[in-house]
Amino acid sequence: MALGYDGKLYILAFDHRGSFQKKMFGIEGDPTPEETERIDDAKRLIFEGMLAAVREGAEAGATGVLVDEQFGSNIPEQAREHGLKLAMPVEKSGQEEFDFEYGDDFAAHIEKFNPDFSKVLVRYNPDGDAAMNDAQLVRLKRLADWLHSTGRKFLFELLVPATDEQLSSVGGDTDRYDAELRPELMRRAIEGTQNAGVEVDVWKIEGVDEQADAAMLAEQARSGPGREGVTCVLLGRGASTEKVEQWLQQAAPVEGFIGFAIGRSIWWDALKSYLGKDLDRAAAAEEIAKNYLHFIKVYERQTVH
Repeated sequence: MALGYDGKLYILAFDHRGSFQKKMFGIEGDPTPEETERIDDAKRLIFEGMLAAVREGAEAGATGVLVDEQFGSNIPEQAREHGLKLAMPVEKSGQEEFDFEYGDDFAAHIEKFNPDFSKVLVRYNPDGDAAMNDAQLVRLKRLADWLHSTGRKFLFELLVPATDEQLSSVGGDTDRYDAELRPELMRRAIEGTQNAGVEVDVWKIEGVDEQADAAMLAEQARSGPGREGVTCVLLGRGASTEKVEQWLQQAAPVEGFIGFAIGRSIWWDALKSYLGKDLDRAAAAEEIAKNYLHFIKVYERQTVH
């Protein structure tokens, strides 16, 4: 099976688990059945926003949801029924080091839902903890090899958190880290992953401020034999609308970028307002749809390929 994915891909991401229950609901530890139902219902509301967007013109074949098994209730089945692309996470939530959510049973869970994309979130700084990086790459290769041996697609969300030394070198300024250091560190992280034999179909990567950096990352993603069809989507990182717009505008014209996978920047405020009873359910869903469609318009205005 050839690596990569060649369609447009606009993913609404709401596979957040540990951070979601803590920051949105204030729930520590394992939620009770009643708390689980509240979280499930919140995710159903986010999905209702996606369905509203489809009714308002979002292209179903390019529209995707990234949702988890733990709190996703029947959303994976509904996504299929509505002709949407389905992505689901494989990683254990809330850990610095990648590991499988379901251990050695990861394959059975993927086969049960049969998503279009199996997604991992990986924190990988090439100048970071070498032992942790190596351990992650062993697990990731196991996953990538299994996915491709069974005809499945691999969506790899790469985060490159700064080391203390890197942050210190830019005076503790995270914006300077993002602009000056992170792009090349991301390229090296992609290269290191590839050199370890971990083959990826779609890279889900943090936004960059310069189009040349987006082009560098797309080029690295496609470097090497057999990777000509590998593509990239942009993640939102919970950033402001203005910041996400800037990232989309830089990435969209670059050959090799096919869309985005954005979460909190689209639904956080609307969901918070609904839970606080400042918006009714229909209005909150409509707000989510509006935000999602806005980012598609921003992206497509810049697309030239």
